Amino acid sequence: MECTNKSKNMKVCTCSYPSCSRKGMCCECLQYHLTKNELPGCVFPPEAEKTYDRSIEYFVSIQKNR
Repeated sequence: MECTNKSKNMKVCTCSYPSCSRKGMCCECLQYHLTKNELPGCVFPPEAEKTYDRSIEYFVSIQKNR
């Protein structure tokens, strides 16, 4: 799968993981996290994203508390 618009995506990418090689490459990021039963950081609220816990279980738990 080829990702495009990296420079455009970087303007809105909310991933705060400093050494992420997939920043701005949304299709690669999504594919990577789904293979690990995770979700990408961009679907988490800012404070939750900073925990780097990308598990689906964590995502569901914070949605229940909203």
